[in-house]
Amino acid sequence: MHLPRSFARAALLLVIAWLAVCSAARAADETLRVGSKRFTESYILAELLAQTAAPHTATPPVVRQGLGNTAIVYEALRSGAIDLYAEYTGTIAQEILKGTPAGTREEMNAALAPMGLGVAIPLGFNDGYALAVRAADADRLGLRTLSDLAKHPELKFGLSNEFIGRADGWKGLAERYGFAQAPTGLDHGLAYDAVAAKQIDVIDIYTTDAKIDHLGLRVLEDDRKYFPRYDAVVLYKLDLPKRLPKAWAALQALEGKVDEHAMIAMNARAELQGVPFDQIAHDFIASTSRGAANAQPPEARRGFVAKLFGPDLWKLARQHLLLVALSVGIAILVGVPIAILVFPHVRLRAVVLGFASLLQTVPSLALLAVLISMLGAIGALPALIALTLYSLLPIMRNTVTGLAEVPNGLRLAGTALGMTPPQSLRLVLLPLALPTLLAGVRTATAIAIGTATIAAFIGAGGFGERIVTGLALNDRELLVAGALPAAALALLSEGVFELIEYLMRRRRRAPPSSSPS
Repeated sequence: MHLPRSFARAALLLVIAWLAVCSAARAADETLRVGSKRFTESYILAELLAQTAAPHTATPPVVRQGLGNTAIVYEALRSGAIDLYAEYTGTIAQEILKGTPAGTREEMNAALAPMGLGVAIPLGFNDGYALAVRAADADRLGLRTLSDLAKHPELKFGLSNEFIGRADGWKGLAERYGFAQAPTGLDHGLAYDAVAAKQIDVIDIYTTDAKIDHLGLRVLEDDRKYFPRYDAVVLYKLDLPKRLPKAWAALQALEGKVDEHAMIAMNARAELQGVPFDQIAHDFIASTSRGAANAQPPEARRGFVAKLFGPDLWKLARQHLLLVALSVGIAILVGVPIAILVFPHVRLRAVVLGFASLLQTVPSLALLAVLISMLGAIGALPALIALTLYSLLPIMRNTVTGLAEVPNGLRLAGTALGMTPPQSLRLVLLPLALPTLLAGVRTATAIAIGTATIAAFIGAGGFGERIVTGLALNDRELLVAGALPAAALALLSEGVFELIEYLMRRRRRAPPSSSPS
């Protein structure tokens, strides 16, 4: 089968663009890559680590914010997609080492060494898990400890999904205290709104959360000592101190510099005042260098317009456009030839389209998690593969439909004129099927624009970064500031396709030019 030359040219351009997206990996040895989980404190600590090391690196550190829960960030570290991130001793012992005896940092390092990882730089604070209720309910029901809470099965639990699934989370806690409730899974940031609105009664909290006092919550005592300590440390690749010795030496200076009061104050600036994470880290470094930590004056909260047209707008737009353009372009180059090949074979066509339909049913976050595990990488590559897979079905289905709609008489006319099958495909079938094929590309583009927001959960950028951060901060304005540009991009793409279809209709209606006799 011979495809039109335009396909070959487009393929070459897309390969070049793909290489450009992935080329940053070649400079990895010279760049410090810092990751974070998807909650306020982790965002701040990632910026703090990056800015502390920045004066001692040849290239600016790369901060990959909001990568997801422990499993995803840990996988990113193991695969080399990041070099370090802020973690907690209890999480390392229970979630990463799966209960392997590791009571001290030395024991943790001995267990982590075969994985090429290490623990260092205790930052100076403990951020433990706890359960909290509204203070009014605590006073009314006499709730002081978790044992008291177990006596009230009528109370509704709304817990973060990670806490429900953790080895040191809900299952073991329920067994220790005899909780009989079936908790509702919620995003950690949204749980605060839910408990304030009295939709739920009990939430899991981090003990350095800024909203505990702000919302008047009462933290219940873990009287049966279920939760371990969660001292903040740096989990890192063992080759990092040798690869970037100056940066590593600078990071050592953070040991013991962040106490619980300082961390609560920084969390409050992010969640209650809307101060950007990088600014919070910058101010903390500046204040500690002057010996005046936590002396930051209160700031006015950033308004919606400032968030919508923030300095990151064009960077996020560029990332989002690149993800969509590449994934849809690759889906066209893959899907159209496959659809053409299977079109004459009814059973094979049904199998291929059925498989493409099956891909559409896989939840996007689940697909991204599988791709991260398979590729050993986060960021643009797994995001592009996922978006490409989701774009295949509308393109392939519409290509097959368009070919099927070509009248049989026109097919026979091409054969009667002596056209070979490739010539008939290029000159008759594809031009007549093009409007339907284009409608499939239009649908695939709309799907990709919406789904690309999920790519921010694995550090691939785009407008989803604002949405992910807004969820972490429970900041509705930031959520909308991410959703609106994505919606505007979708409307813009619809306008572009409308224009293309208008030009195609106009071209078909235009009478053929006649030369003077």
